[in-house]
Amino acid sequence: MTEDNQNSSRLFLISCIALTVTAMTFAIRAGILGQLGVQFQLNSEELGWVNSMAFLGFPLAMMFGGGLYNALGAKNLLIIAFVGHLLGLVLTITAGGFWGLFISSLFIGFANGSVEAACNPLISESYPTKKTAMLNRFHVWFPGGIVIGSLISKFMTDAGLGWQMQIGVMLLPTLVYGVMTFSQQFPKFENVKLSTASNFKALFSPLFLFMAFCMTLTATSELATGQWINTILGASGASPMIILAMITGLMAVGRYFAGPIVHRLNPAGVLLCSAILTTLGLYLLSTSTGGLVYVAAIVFALGVTYFWPTMIGFIAENVPQSGALGMSIIGGAGMFAVSMWNPVIGQWIDEAKAKALLKVTEGVNPELVAGQEVLSTMIVFPAILIVAFSLLYVYMKKKKAE
Repeated sequence: MTEDNQNSSRLFLISCIALTVTAMTFAIRAGILGQLGVQFQLNSEELGWVNSMAFLGFPLAMMFGGGLYNALGAKNLLIIAFVGHLLGLVLTITAGGFWGLFISSLFIGFANGSVEAACNPLISESYPTKKTAMLNRFHVWFPGGIVIGSLISKFMTDAGLGWQMQIGVMLLPTLVYGVMTFSQQFPKFENVKLSTASNFKALFSPLFLFMAFCMTLTATSELATGQWINTILGASGASPMIILAMITGLMAVGRYFAGPIVHRLNPAGVLLCSAILTTLGLYLLSTSTGGLVYVAAIVFALGVTYFWPTMIGFIAENVPQSGALGMSIIGGAGMFAVSMWNPVIGQWIDEAKAKALLKVTEGVNPELVAGQEVLSTMIVFPAILIVAFSLLYVYMKKKKAE
């Protein structure tokens, strides 16, 4: 292995550990959401606002990091991420109520966004001939980290260990990637030729704007479902955290072997198939109970697996003029949408529970009815994507033929 390849491998490893921490913050927070609600007497809408700060901080960091990537570089952005994760985790552990959780979630969200803003262009530049495949492989560690986080949360909760200890677990990998970042030399890439002004101009191309709109729906379909899975599926007769671990485990495997699939179907074809399977998966989740929930979760997992990395890879390959800023903005658009939808979904849950309690039928759990109603409402997000990605597939096929 040459020195350049060794350096690229080390940078890739740092990126993967940082992304694992990012994913663990989502999984463990999803696992302790009920405990936070009980301890601080918060309803689902208030918990939605706390959750939304993690998703709002993400796009803010991506816009900041994407705009300044050419000036700051990946190393400085990863240092910002490290400081944000450290502050956010400590402030969460010491939170005394709604506002403490609210502010700490914003720090964690900003750190998560800084990781993406640094690592997506870093990997794209490190592997110029296989951008989408390597971005998919990097994003293995988002579902991979969620598997780790959700299993940690389940076992620690079952063992009677408090939510503060679950948050504290994440401090170790945070320190690991922080130390590695400070000690690692980051290269300056010769192929970063376009200025930030040129990157900004490319954001207004019709194709980029269309994909940014689609990203708001792909991210909401994937991440909003995951964040509320404990609340929505708690009465389904299946273990929500096991379902989350299973979904994200399948996503990790799928992303690792993404190269041949992306090559065979092309990115637009992958996105269209993903939208169809996600719609079917949400429908099955909204109508299943007991063991069938696990089958429905497999279909859903196959749907959302390629959404996030393929969207970013599509932009890197088809709107290259947008540079690091374009990859950051496309990811930021997705997280911003999730931050806006989180309290809305929380409100849907509260309203669905209230409605179900008014129509209590013997032998029917109102929590189950409410959860299924919310899932059936969320089907609209991937259903719109089926139409959008069908149009994209036809457009890209026509463009390739020209």
